Amino acid sequence: MDNFTFYSPTYFVFGRGEEKRAGEMVKRFGGTKVLIHYGGGSAVRSGLIDRVKASLEGAGINYCELGGVKANPRSSLVYTGIDLVRSENVDFILAVGGGSVIDSAKAIAAGALYDGDFWDFYSGKAGIEKALPVGTVLTIAAAGSEGSGDSVITKEEGMYKRGAGGEALRPKFSILNPELTQTLPAYQTGCGITDIMAHLQERYFTNTDNVTTTDRMIEGLLLAMIDVGPVAIDNPADYEARANIMWAGMMAHNNSCGVGRSQDWNSHNIEHELSALYDCAHGAGLAVTFPAYISYVTKMAVSAIESGSQDEAIWERRLKRLSMWASRVWGVIPDGMSDEEVITEGIRRYRCFLKRIGMPLTLGEVGGSEADIDKLADTGCYGDGRSGYMYGFVKLSVDDVKAVYREMIM
Repeated sequence: MDNFTFYSPTYFVFGRGEEKRAGEMVKRFGGTKVLIHYGGGSAVRSGLIDRVKASLEGAGINYCELGGVKANPRSSLVYTGIDLVRSENVDFILAVGGGSVIDSAKAIAAGALYDGDFWDFYSGKAGIEKALPVGTVLTIAAAGSEGSGDSVITKEEGMYKRGAGGEALRPKFSILNPELTQTLPAYQTGCGITDIMAHLQERYFTNTDNVTTTDRMIEGLLLAMIDVGPVAIDNPADYEARANIMWAGMMAHNNSCGVGRSQDWNSHNIEHELSALYDCAHGAGLAVTFPAYISYVTKMAVSAIESGSQDEAIWERRLKRLSMWASRVWGVIPDGMSDEEVITEGIRRYRCFLKRIGMPLTLGEVGGSEADIDKLADTGCYGDGRSGYMYGFVKLSVDDVKAVYREMIM
């Protein structure tokens, strides 16, 4: 296990009806003028925004509003939010929605205190050292942004989807009421479950040895999603299934499962190009990307071992970890099977699960085309100043990334 520091200061308020405490929590963390940031009509139609406003008014807190956040949140709204925060002397941002809303709120919070272009944080030109405090009222269990220091934004000029992070972005508090997720369409629920599992697997695929504790944490959370995910799909009103998914979403991405180990994130970087170009749901893009990525990495490992690569021992360890994922998570019994066969069966079971919860499995199902593969890979590897490679569990060249996209054509 590697050395690490871990700081997770978010105050969580979990359970039925707890959104009524929004005003109390903002006041607890020093807010006096709040920007309520939200997405489209559902938060308004359901009465949630009105309940949040009533809670703020009850606590004597003034507020202004900025709605209109879209899935794969856009830079233009972030710029609008920064201007609004400055003109209204806002000192606290309350995100009411899912990961896209929270990520947009974080970008506004950091940009409002920065003299330059907020995109500097997302292009890697600057680090986030300070931000306005952010609180959340979560409506979709998926991204885990309610407990993390991360944010992903799409820059409309060039359609670059990039991430930024920093401890200053961790929410001061997050209100998690599973009831707020019960009216989600099954497709959005499935996308959320897929995203949660992807966040766990990005941490599971590591080159760090002797991380048994976090291995077992990740495996347990993945198995929980396999158990309760279909329950929530079949019975959207099942509060307990929703509650377990909501808490797993936070645990998957606040990095308690990722400390002391190298992490992957190649699949996320590959998927970001799909959702940037085709505007597909992030979870749907991950359902297509992750099995294809595991399949390609398995082929890379087998080829390196068979050719007698000087890094053969490293590739052997990678193959064993992928095999362990297939066995411990997907229940593949390895008796008499090679590691490659075990992994292949694990991928098959993974895809069956994704199909069971209503997820797409191919590039075409998310609006993609084989004709776009060069563009997707070039933008992902070179766009917005990138080096030409993706780094994680394995190092991927632009040709490797193209091959992963081809794995999505079945």
